[in-house]
Amino acid sequence: MSYAVYVVDDDESVARSLKWLIEPLGYEVHTYENGLAFLESYKRNGVSPVGVLVVDVRMPVMGGFELQRELNALDFSLPIIFLSGHGDVPLAVAAIKDGAHDFLQKPINDQVLIDKINGAIRKSLDQKMSSEHLGEASEKIAGLSSREKEILQCVSDGLSSKEIARKLDISHKTVEVHRANIRKNWGLSRSQS
Repeated sequence: MSYAVYVVDDDESVARSLKWLIEPLGYEVHTYENGLAFLESYKRNGVSPVGVLVVDVRMPVMGGFELQRELNALDFSLPIIFLSGHGDVPLAVAAIKDGAHDFLQKPINDQVLIDKINGAIRKSLDQKMSSEHLGEASEKIAGLSSREKEILQCVSDGLSSKEIARKLDISHKTVEVHRANIRKNWGLSRSQS
């Protein structure tokens, strides 16, 4: 799987130099001249499941903050790193409060930017893996009977089999059978359920 860095900057020389800096790290780099160009591409093609958006704050047509608002409305999940030649504390705070990963002021030290991009990629990868695990767990839960779901909830609440039997007014043996089915369907050992 390749990881992507999406660079949105209206200054072509800045976008080109960022591409030259980032590509040797092994990332796919895509550049856009403004927020609207990126947004249209995102709506048409989507993005890599693991990546980062590096975006300038001030651009014609659609600036970084407007792009962030549009992407938030679309449940965009990649981390965003803002770059600004006019950065100030209120701008940075607003960006972070709206979910940005980081806010850097131009001119940017190359190693600092590389470190921030690598950190954002790790965060994106963690989010993807977490989402996959949640999806797998949801599928497994959906495959349980209603009684098994009740028992799983009780187990997650820390109840013993005897306590579950009393709570659900069923036999201890029935609880054990359901727990064994849950373990079997989930590939767990007895000590894990």
